[in-house]
Amino acid sequence: MRHTAFTQFHIDLGAKMAEFAGYNMPIEYSGINDEHMCVREKIGVFDVSHMGEVWVKGPKAFDFVQYVTSNDVATLSDGKVQYSCLPNGKGGIVDDLLVYRVNAETYFLVINAANVEKDWNWFCSHAEKFGLKVGKDLYNASDEICQLAVQGPLALKAMQKLTSTSVEDMEYYTFKKLDIAGIKDAIFSTTGYTGSGGCEIYVANEDGPKLWKAVFEAGKEFGIQPIGLGARDTLRLESGFCLYGHEINDTTSSIEGGLGWITKFTDAKNFIDKDLLLKHKKEGVARKLVGFEMVEKGIPRQHYEIVDAEGTVIGEVTSGTMSPMLKIGVGMGYVATSHSKLGSEIFISIRGKSIKAKVAKTPFFKK
Repeated sequence: MRHTAFTQFHIDLGAKMAEFAGYNMPIEYSGINDEHMCVREKIGVFDVSHMGEVWVKGPKAFDFVQYVTSNDVATLSDGKVQYSCLPNGKGGIVDDLLVYRVNAETYFLVINAANVEKDWNWFCSHAEKFGLKVGKDLYNASDEICQLAVQGPLALKAMQKLTSTSVEDMEYYTFKKLDIAGIKDAIFSTTGYTGSGGCEIYVANEDGPKLWKAVFEAGKEFGIQPIGLGARDTLRLESGFCLYGHEINDTTSSIEGGLGWITKFTDAKNFIDKDLLLKHKKEGVARKLVGFEMVEKGIPRQHYEIVDAEGTVIGEVTSGTMSPMLKIGVGMGYVATSHSKLGSEIFISIRGKSIKAKVAKTPFFKK
């Protein structure tokens, strides 16, 4: 297994470790519910160094990113971040990602850990069309960068202690290049995957240990804790965020997955699968991704069948858990479009029994 710049810290702290995307990663420390509540109420730190990072540079950088992603890159200005996805040419999704605009000829793409190799190969397959030189204009920096996601309502207040640049007032989905904890040219962004606010800090691997120690020292007075991937999943689900391999994959379109808001059809934007996805938008789709809350007692899990009142299968659960904040079972899943309206009664098949639920608005919990 591979290690991040912070792996030894996790082991020394007694984290429960397991393989994820080829890395030895912390699943939990004090317990998923305790860690979940820490992020919702105070400040928690995730090692997300397994994520991938790709630089796109040069006169054709904009054209390339505009073509391979579904969102409209033209709406970005320097210092802004955009959530997007990579259509796969067959109506599915290669991956979802974040697009950072450094300037008109420099973009920083953050991709999912399990898809780094697949995404990189996808980017390379389209590079020649735009005259991008692989290894120069298109550069995979995934093995050189480590990242901490510092999340929670007190995160920015704590991190402000480590930099002279103003960060407490940063808007959602923006970033700055700054010096932090004596580390120069870090990327400091405010995107988040928990729904509780906070930031992400990207530095070179060799600066990782210094960053870890500084972050925990700065957050000590605020009750900072290290958080594992277990709580990361319950937090993102409670907030209604998609996870690749669950809500979206190579067979789901962005329209089916409720990602029409990041699929932009403008005359000036030509992108992969544009015509097919526009057809999905205009003519409708047979299934839709919905959020749901359990009405009766039960915990939904991935791959559980979703059925109607007569027991006919109408869909499948993609993610589910017991919400630590709401104290009820919540989940997401695909259902036949006829059953996707808010408030619709559905049933989750749990150990042979149909347990009542209802289609609900996401996020299930708001900070």
